[in-house]
Amino acid sequence: MKEYIKGANPYMPFWEHVPDGEPRVFEYNGEKRVYVYGSHDTLKTEYCGPDQVVWSAPVDDLTNWTYHGVCYNSTDGSILYAPDVVQKGDTFYLYAAEEKGSRIMVATSKNPAGPFTNPIKTDLGFDPGILVDDDGRVYAYWGFCKQYCAELNDDMATIKKETQRENVIKHSVVGTWSPDDGMQDENDAFFEASSPRKIFGKYVLIYSKRYYTHHPEYGVYEDCNGFLSFKYSDTPLGDYKMGGDISFNGGEVIPNGDGTNSMTYRWGNNHGSIANVNGQWYIFYHKQIGTNEFARQAMVEPVDIAMDKNGRIFIGKITYKDGEPIASEPVEMTSQGAHVNGLDARKIISAGYAIHIFGGAKGGYNGGLHGAYIKPVYDQFDNLSEPIVDITGNLTVGFRYLQFGNNSPQTVTADITALEDLTVNVRVDDYKGKVISSFAMKKGGKTATAKLTSGVVGKHAIYFEFLSSSKNIIAEFDKFTFD
Repeated sequence: MKEYIKGANPYMPFWEHVPDGEPRVFEYNGEKRVYVYGSHDTLKTEYCGPDQVVWSAPVDDLTNWTYHGVCYNSTDGSILYAPDVVQKGDTFYLYAAEEKGSRIMVATSKNPAGPFTNPIKTDLGFDPGILVDDDGRVYAYWGFCKQYCAELNDDMATIKKETQRENVIKHSVVGTWSPDDGMQDENDAFFEASSPRKIFGKYVLIYSKRYYTHHPEYGVYEDCNGFLSFKYSDTPLGDYKMGGDISFNGGEVIPNGDGTNSMTYRWGNNHGSIANVNGQWYIFYHKQIGTNEFARQAMVEPVDIAMDKNGRIFIGKITYKDGEPIASEPVEMTSQGAHVNGLDARKIISAGYAIHIFGGAKGGYNGGLHGAYIKPVYDQFDNLSEPIVDITGNLTVGFRYLQFGNNSPQTVTADITALEDLTVNVRVDDYKGKVISSFAMKKGGKTATAKLTSGVVGKHAIYFEFLSSSKNIIAEFDKFTFD
């Protein structure tokens, strides 16, 4: 019996929808694990929900996640936005954003998995992020389109008023959300999602950036907040210097042939942070599925972190010259996540792991406006797949990366519901790459198997190309495997 791939990207089961994930490595009962605290997209018609849950994994295996259940319920049944959790002494503090982030409560537990109890109201605001410094002093960062920070008192709830600062990162341009205070920066605008870390003795503030300028290198030609970015400072409440972008959730970025690029996945709001897990740094973030932003899923990628001789911090995919870091850019959005050698091609791989949905009848990511998308699922059982629906002709669906080992498989089998007559090409390495298999399906077909016409070994990206003379929706794609 074939196994389903688990713990890829998204790394939680398909039925679980935890965005805004703050990763924290805690030791409890003698075991170090990485715990993820986030919002909980359960309402289906709007962001988040009235409870929050905890998932964790051992530090030596980020593909093996355990569900710990609900750790906190809002005190009045209101919707909870993004939280954070820190440890001070033997106590864990959950900063819960009740009433859609307008009321920040702090609750406590002796267990990092909760439950967190005895909540009290804090002085903090939207999207709180907390840093417990090496000397035991505690700093808080918060804000939506305007950034605030301050030192906390020993009660972990109130701020030292004289320490509060505003705009250590400049904010979004004046408009629906931002104040007209002369602190705008359309090229590097703080949007939300404050998340502080300390690295190499520097204070690093990770945040959701909103670009108001086009960035064709990422395929961005509109206002966009699909990025997680960072700045850094020598002091916790100091002036933060330009850092860079760590993550972008617009999928694989492909060249257009004219010096510009295109994203291949529908970007959406982004929120998360970094964690050093067993000596390797990772960025935890989320992607969008469905037709809105109300079923987001937790994603993870390894990142590189370095500091040059002048004290400049680099995070993401780093370029080095003569051993010195000189530039960084966002790490690739992948299907593999913590399966760093690639997904086992001989296991069952859900279409829900796709990070490239491009082309289609109208062209562009997700096949154009109102095009193909990953359909959310909510049934809680183990071998659950997540289909791509509303596929039209000339759409490609890509997975980065699969591991084929030292011996090439002989066939590929795909569960595809054919809504029209169609042909499916399987391509390797690039969405226009070499065709290694092809099969024709008649309308009404559910599954197809085809021989490989060319061997493939090692680690490769794989793409399914859907072709049909029909202008209608032609297929739904559920899962595939190689044999």
